[in-house]
Amino acid sequence: MGEKYYLWYLDLISFLVIILIFFFGGAVISSQIILNDELVYVPDITGKTVDEARIELQKRDLGLSIAGHYFSDQAGKGRIISQDPASGSRLKVNRSISVIVSSGQESVIIPELKGKSLEQAVGILRQLGLNRGFLTQIHTPRHPAGRIIAQYPIANTVVEKNSPVGFLVSQGEKETTYLMPDLIGRKVNQVVPRFQASGFKVEDIRHVYYPGLGKGIIVRQNPPGGYPIQKRNPINLEVSR
Repeated sequence: MGEKYYLWYLDLISFLVIILIFFFGGAVISSQIILNDELVYVPDITGKTVDEARIELQKRDLGLSIAGHYFSDQAGKGRIISQDPASGSRLKVNRSISVIVSSGQESVIIPELKGKSLEQAVGILRQLGLNRGFLTQIHTPRHPAGRIIAQYPIANTVVEKNSPVGFLVSQGEKETTYLMPDLIGRKVNQVVPRFQASGFKVEDIRHVYYPGLGKGIIVRQNPPGGYPIQKRNPINLEVSR
Protein backbone atom coordinates (compact mmCIF):
# COMPACT_ATOMS: atom_id res chain seq x y z
CA MET A 1 0.00 0.00 0.00
CA GLY A 2 2.81 2.37 0.85
CA GLU A 3 4.58 1.70 -2.40
CA LYS A 4 1.42 2.36 -4.43
CA TYR A 5 0.87 5.59 -2.55
CA TYR A 6 4.45 6.65 -3.22
CA LEU A 7 4.11 5.98 -6.96
CA TRP A 8 0.82 7.84 -7.06
CA TYR A 9 2.52 10.76 -5.32
CA LEU A 10 5.32 10.83 -7.90
CA ASP A 11 2.82 10.81 -10.75
CA LEU A 12 0.99 13.74 -9.18
CA ILE A 13 4.21 15.72 -8.80
CA SER A 14 5.18 15.04 -12.43
CA PHE A 15 1.76 16.11 -13.59
CA LEU A 16 1.95 19.36 -11.63
CA VAL A 17 5.43 20.08 -13.00
CA ILE A 18 4.17 19.60 -16.55
CA ILE A 19 1.23 21.94 -15.84
CA LEU A 20 3.59 24.60 -14.47
CA ILE A 21 5.89 24.30 -17.47
CA PHE A 22 3.00 24.81 -19.86
CA PHE A 23 1.67 27.69 -17.79
CA PHE A 24 4.91 29.66 -17.53
CA GLY A 25 5.89 28.80 -21.09
CA GLY A 26 2.57 30.13 -22.32
CA ALA A 27 3.00 33.24 -20.18
CA VAL A 28 6.45 33.93 -21.69
CA ILE A 29 5.14 33.43 -25.21
CA SER A 30 2.16 35.67 -24.48
CA SER A 31 4.41 38.38 -23.05
CA GLN A 32 6.66 38.23 -26.11
CA ILE A 33 3.63 38.56 -28.38
CA ILE A 34 2.41 41.52 -26.34
CA LEU A 35 5.86 43.13 -26.40
CA ASN A 36 6.21 42.57 -30.14
CA ASP A 37 2.90 44.34 -30.63
CA GLU A 38 3.98 47.31 -28.49
CA LEU A 39 4.21 50.61 -30.42
CA VAL A 40 6.84 53.27 -29.71
CA TYR A 41 7.47 56.71 -31.16
CA VAL A 42 10.41 56.97 -33.59
CA PRO A 43 12.96 59.58 -32.44
CA ASP A 44 14.69 62.08 -34.72
CA ILE A 45 18.16 60.67 -35.44
CA THR A 46 19.09 62.83 -38.47
CA GLY A 47 22.37 64.65 -37.93
CA LYS A 48 23.60 62.05 -35.44
CA THR A 49 26.45 59.64 -36.00
CA VAL A 50 25.54 55.99 -36.53
CA ASP A 51 26.75 55.07 -33.03
CA GLU A 52 24.76 57.90 -31.43
CA ALA A 53 21.65 56.83 -33.35
CA ARG A 54 22.01 53.18 -32.29
CA ILE A 55 22.19 54.16 -28.62
CA GLU A 56 19.13 56.38 -28.97
CA LEU A 57 17.13 53.65 -30.74
CA GLN A 58 18.14 50.94 -28.29
CA LYS A 59 16.43 52.92 -25.54
CA ARG A 60 13.16 52.26 -27.40
CA ASP A 61 13.94 48.66 -28.43
CA LEU A 62 14.48 49.69 -32.04
CA GLY A 63 17.28 48.73 -34.39
CA LEU A 64 19.14 50.56 -37.17
CA SER A 65 19.96 49.51 -40.74
CA ILE A 66 22.09 51.50 -43.19
CA ALA A 67 20.42 51.74 -46.60
CA GLY A 68 23.25 53.62 -48.32
CA HIS A 69 25.91 56.34 -48.31
CA TYR A 70 25.66 59.60 -50.28
CA PHE A 71 27.69 62.79 -50.67
CA SER A 72 26.26 65.76 -48.78
CA ASP A 73 27.19 69.44 -48.54
CA GLN A 74 25.13 69.85 -45.35
CA ALA A 75 25.84 66.74 -43.25
CA GLY A 76 29.35 65.88 -42.12
CA LYS A 77 30.93 62.54 -43.00
CA GLY A 78 29.40 59.66 -40.99
CA ARG A 79 26.27 61.58 -39.97
CA ILE A 80 22.75 60.53 -40.84
CA ILE A 81 21.12 62.45 -43.71
CA SER A 82 17.65 60.89 -43.64
CA GLN A 83 15.64 58.18 -41.89
CA ASP A 84 12.65 55.95 -42.66
CA PRO A 85 10.21 55.94 -40.92
CA ALA A 86 10.35 59.65 -40.14
CA SER A 87 10.62 60.96 -36.61
CA GLY A 88 7.30 61.04 -34.77
CA SER A 89 6.04 57.89 -36.47
CA ARG A 90 4.83 54.95 -34.37
CA LEU A 91 6.59 51.64 -34.90
CA LYS A 92 6.49 48.19 -33.31
CA VAL A 93 9.43 47.39 -31.04
CA ASN A 94 12.28 45.24 -32.37
CA ARG A 95 11.87 46.83 -35.83
CA SER A 96 14.68 48.76 -37.55
CA ILE A 97 14.97 52.32 -38.78
CA SER A 98 16.50 52.59 -42.27
CA VAL A 99 18.98 55.45 -42.68
CA ILE A 100 21.11 57.17 -45.34
CA VAL A 101 24.58 58.13 -44.09
CA SER A 102 26.70 61.04 -45.38
CA SER A 103 29.99 60.32 -47.14
CA GLY A 104 30.93 63.96 -46.64
CA GLN A 105 31.30 66.45 -49.44
CA GLU A 106 32.19 65.23 -52.91
CA SER A 107 35.92 64.81 -53.48
CA VAL A 108 37.85 66.81 -56.10
CA ILE A 109 41.44 66.40 -57.37
CA ILE A 110 43.37 69.70 -57.35
CA PRO A 111 44.68 70.44 -60.88
CA GLU A 112 48.12 71.84 -61.73
CA LEU A 113 47.68 75.62 -61.92
CA LYS A 114 51.26 76.88 -61.76
CA GLY A 115 52.20 79.02 -64.74
CA LYS A 116 48.61 79.96 -65.52
CA SER A 117 47.20 83.45 -65.15
CA LEU A 118 45.18 84.13 -62.03
CA GLU A 119 42.06 84.67 -64.16
CA GLN A 120 42.49 81.27 -65.86
CA ALA A 121 43.06 79.51 -62.54
CA VAL A 122 39.98 81.00 -60.89
CA GLY A 123 37.87 79.92 -63.88
CA ILE A 124 39.13 76.34 -63.57
CA LEU A 125 38.41 76.29 -59.83
CA ARG A 126 34.83 77.40 -60.42
CA GLN A 127 34.26 74.62 -62.95
CA LEU A 128 35.50 72.05 -60.42
CA GLY A 129 33.43 73.44 -57.55
CA LEU A 130 36.45 74.85 -55.69
CA ASN A 131 37.04 78.33 -54.24
CA ARG A 132 39.95 80.77 -54.45
CA GLY A 133 41.77 80.96 -51.13
CA PHE A 134 44.39 83.38 -49.82
CA LEU A 135 46.28 85.35 -52.46
CA THR A 136 49.89 86.44 -51.96
CA GLN A 137 51.82 88.53 -54.48
CA ILE A 138 55.55 89.08 -54.81
CA HIS A 139 57.85 90.89 -57.24
CA THR A 140 60.12 88.57 -59.19
CA PRO A 141 61.89 88.87 -62.54
CA ARG A 142 61.61 85.08 -63.05
CA HIS A 143 57.85 85.04 -63.75
CA PRO A 144 55.65 87.41 -65.78
CA ALA A 145 53.25 89.60 -63.85
CA GLY A 146 49.94 87.89 -63.07
CA ARG A 147 51.26 84.33 -63.35
CA ILE A 148 50.88 81.75 -60.58
CA ILE A 149 54.18 80.75 -58.99
CA ALA A 150 52.87 78.29 -56.39
CA GLN A 151 49.60 76.86 -55.12
CA TYR A 152 48.28 75.27 -51.95
CA PRO A 153 47.14 72.50 -51.83
CA ILE A 154 49.55 71.23 -54.47
CA ALA A 155 48.37 69.53 -57.66
CA ASN A 156 46.81 66.04 -57.40
CA THR A 157 45.75 66.55 -53.78
CA VAL A 158 42.28 65.14 -53.09
CA VAL A 159 40.05 67.61 -51.25
CA GLU A 160 36.35 68.07 -50.57
CA LYS A 161 34.25 70.12 -52.95
CA ASN A 162 34.11 73.87 -52.13
CA SER A 163 37.59 73.72 -50.57
CA PRO A 164 39.80 76.84 -51.00
CA VAL A 165 42.98 76.89 -53.08
CA GLY A 166 45.56 79.57 -52.27
CA PHE A 167 48.01 81.14 -54.72
CA LEU A 168 51.36 82.88 -54.80
CA VAL A 169 51.25 85.23 -57.80
CA SER A 170 54.05 87.12 -59.55
CA GLN A 171 53.92 90.91 -59.83
CA GLY A 172 56.78 90.83 -62.29
CA GLU A 173 60.07 92.65 -61.80
CA LYS A 174 59.87 95.43 -59.25
CA GLU A 175 59.81 98.82 -60.94
CA THR A 176 61.97 101.72 -59.85
CA THR A 177 60.05 104.62 -58.33
CA TYR A 178 60.92 108.23 -59.23
CA LEU A 179 59.85 111.60 -57.89
CA MET A 180 57.99 113.70 -60.42
CA PRO A 181 59.85 117.00 -60.97
CA ASP A 182 58.08 120.35 -60.94
CA LEU A 183 57.53 121.23 -64.62
CA ILE A 184 55.44 124.39 -64.22
CA GLY A 185 56.94 127.30 -66.22
CA ARG A 186 59.23 125.11 -68.27
CA LYS A 187 59.09 124.79 -72.05
CA VAL A 188 57.26 121.71 -73.26
CA ASN A 189 59.56 121.15 -76.27
CA GLN A 190 62.50 120.75 -73.91
CA VAL A 191 60.76 118.60 -71.26
CA VAL A 192 58.87 116.03 -73.32
CA PRO A 193 61.80 114.67 -75.39
CA ARG A 194 63.81 114.09 -72.20
CA PHE A 195 60.98 112.20 -70.52
CA GLN A 196 60.36 110.05 -73.59
CA ALA A 197 64.06 109.31 -74.03
CA SER A 198 64.14 108.04 -70.42
CA GLY A 199 61.21 105.70 -71.00
CA PHE A 200 58.39 107.73 -69.42
CA LYS A 201 54.94 108.00 -71.00
CA VAL A 202 53.78 111.51 -71.86
CA GLU A 203 50.25 110.53 -72.71
CA ASP A 204 48.32 113.78 -73.18
CA ILE A 205 49.32 117.35 -73.95
CA ARG A 206 46.49 119.91 -73.89
CA HIS A 207 46.98 123.43 -75.21
CA VAL A 208 45.10 126.17 -73.35
CA TYR A 209 45.04 129.93 -73.51
CA TYR A 210 46.87 131.47 -70.55
CA PRO A 211 47.19 135.29 -70.36
CA GLY A 212 50.69 136.67 -69.97
CA LEU A 213 52.53 133.55 -71.09
CA GLY A 214 54.18 132.84 -74.38
CA LYS A 215 53.47 129.75 -76.43
CA GLY A 216 54.64 126.30 -75.25
CA ILE A 217 54.95 126.95 -71.49
CA ILE A 218 53.74 124.20 -69.11
CA VAL A 219 51.00 125.61 -66.82
CA ARG A 220 49.67 122.40 -65.24
CA GLN A 221 50.89 118.83 -64.77
CA ASN A 222 49.63 115.48 -63.55
CA PRO A 223 51.11 113.84 -61.50
CA PRO A 224 52.14 116.97 -59.59
CA GLY A 225 55.74 117.78 -58.65
CA GLY A 226 57.13 115.63 -55.82
CA TYR A 227 54.66 112.79 -56.47
CA PRO A 228 56.22 109.24 -56.74
CA ILE A 229 55.80 107.68 -60.19
CA GLN A 230 56.99 104.72 -62.22
CA LYS A 231 57.79 104.66 -65.91
CA ARG A 232 54.49 102.98 -66.76
CA ASN A 233 52.47 105.81 -65.15
CA PRO A 234 51.05 108.27 -67.74
CA ILE A 235 52.03 111.96 -67.57
CA ASN A 236 49.53 114.63 -68.64
CA LEU A 237 50.41 118.25 -69.33
CA GLU A 238 48.60 121.54 -70.04
CA VAL A 239 50.59 123.98 -72.19
CA SER A 240 49.98 127.63 -73.06
CA ARG A 241 49.17 128.36 -76.66
